[in-house]
Amino acid sequence: MAKQENTVLAVDIGGGCLKMAEFGTTESGAIVLQRFAVKELSDREMDPVLSFAVAYNALLAENEFKAKAVNLSISGASSFSRLSKLPQLSGSSANVAKIVEFEASTVVPYDMNEVVWGYQLLKHTVQVEREIETVVGEDQSQPKVEVEDVDEFEALFVAVKSDQIDAYTDVILNSGKKVLSVDIAPVAMFNAAKVGQCQDETSTLLLNIGARCTSLVIAEGERIFVRNIPIAGDTITAQISKEFNISFQEAEDLKVRYGFVALGGAYDEPESEVAATISKIARNVMTRLHGEINRSFSVWRSAHGGTTPKRMLLAGGGSLMHYTQEFFQEKLRIDVDYLNVFIGIQIGEEVNRQKLLDIAPMFSELIGMGLRHLGICPVDISLVPERIIFQQDFVQKRPYFYGSALLILFCLACFLMAVLHRAEKSNQMVRETRGEVEKTLKMQSRIKKLNGELGSARGEYEEAMSFVRARSSWTDMLLELQSMIPNNMFLVSLEGKGTEIAPAQNQSAMDDMMMDPGLFGPMDAGGGDPSASAAKPKEDFTLRHKHPELITEVKELKLHFYTLALRGEATLIEDKFRQKLKTSKYFSNEKDGYELLSHEAGHVKDGLTSFVVLVKLKEPIRK
Repeated sequence: MAKQENTVLAVDIGGGCLKMAEFGTTESGAIVLQRFAVKELSDREMDPVLSFAVAYNALLAENEFKAKAVNLSISGASSFSRLSKLPQLSGSSANVAKIVEFEASTVVPYDMNEVVWGYQLLKHTVQVEREIETVVGEDQSQPKVEVEDVDEFEALFVAVKSDQIDAYTDVILNSGKKVLSVDIAPVAMFNAAKVGQCQDETSTLLLNIGARCTSLVIAEGERIFVRNIPIAGDTITAQISKEFNISFQEAEDLKVRYGFVALGGAYDEPESEVAATISKIARNVMTRLHGEINRSFSVWRSAHGGTTPKRMLLAGGGSLMHYTQEFFQEKLRIDVDYLNVFIGIQIGEEVNRQKLLDIAPMFSELIGMGLRHLGICPVDISLVPERIIFQQDFVQKRPYFYGSALLILFCLACFLMAVLHRAEKSNQMVRETRGEVEKTLKMQSRIKKLNGELGSARGEYEEAMSFVRARSSWTDMLLELQSMIPNNMFLVSLEGKGTEIAPAQNQSAMDDMMMDPGLFGPMDAGGGDPSASAAKPKEDFTLRHKHPELITEVKELKLHFYTLALRGEATLIEDKFRQKLKTSKYFSNEKDGYELLSHEAGHVKDGLTSFVVLVKLKEPIRK
């Protein structure tokens, strides 16, 4: 027997009754009918959805249906189906989808936003004659024609009003079950027939005579033609009710008790006048149905290039009326039999076979939906609303969602443990580092102190060395200056120009310097308080031989020369001295490094010419 998790509940909403069957699968993959139930929709004037809900919940309560998944079939009277020929399809799947969607909008007689629709592409090969161009000189009166195979595409469009599907599926969902697929009855019957009696390429008419409509399906190979005819069992019942002036339910009871299809030609009428009247009514209705069948054949042949069916298979509750098979065999002149959909399935031991035999022609849709559970579905069109698909996807993904949530919590816990461990390690490192930092700070303080002492000692050393270097620099500079003075020019005074003088504590030395002109002439003190001059830098001061420590560094020298040469020659001598200074090691050779301050000729006694010049040193010389 089938395992419980592999079961599915097939629910067929007919026009006059509700049929339910539970199917399972064996380990070998065969489908097994485990249990079934049928319940008439008693009040035909009640809202169809409410009537379905009452019957559905009653069957669930009366039977032990354990399957959680449901395949639903809706009567052809509540659906729309149309086979439409498509233009040559080419390009990407997106382009094909656009073509099909446009065709659907022109075929479906409802607003596309108000229906749930689907389609299936059907391809078949047709032979087309094509005229061949004849060669010059050949007989032109008989054109040559060749036959070639061309692929044609058709689309079977199926649509049901969205509010109707939502109402039916809500009843099923509220019962705790989930909806796997939503079929229409003609397509479900076609799928069941293709597994059983219609496996060959023979064109076959499937006629399901229901309560409110008759579903006509032509199966030719993989092709399918569907038409719903509004002539069925209720049409006969309505005529009986009108003929005898009784209620619809009373007429239905009479039809079930006395009804049969009257035979054509000479035959003995039944003794019961009621039975004779009902048989004539049934024959009249069946004759109208036969006319619609012939019209469907014409459409199938002319619009779709199909062939006239060679046989007919009956199904549905309306086909159980006596002599229905003989009537259509007489009218259509083809083989007529009942559709046997139990060829490809197994029947469970607990199933009441006698009861199943009585309603076997009504089982075609249920078997088709059971086969869908195995994936045996030549025409796979499901009209499950998007909202249900979304909910089911969410439910299927719920374990992954919970698993992901647990994984996230586990990751967060691991992360928290890692953070706490890392924090403890960090705190330990901080404590260790803080001790090392304290040691380092102490060492740094000691190093700073030692660096200060080193800097102080280095300063004293550098200061002493600078004095030593300055002492030799003065000697070398004065010797070079002496070598550059021409023979007939002599230096009478030399003054140094600096930027800073000694601090105020050397006031006594300052006083001595100002009182004693010395070797190089008087110092230009500028008047004022001598102590004030000693307290700040002074740009111009005189180098003293007695107190040289008052000058920190000398940048310029003021030189005073005499020469006995005539005025014109004196200028040449002074220019010669200027040129020599440009090659000096100590004196600046820039443009502003030499300045002639004064030039006096004949003013000095004995005809001497006086020159006073200011020269810059390349590098300042400390005292």
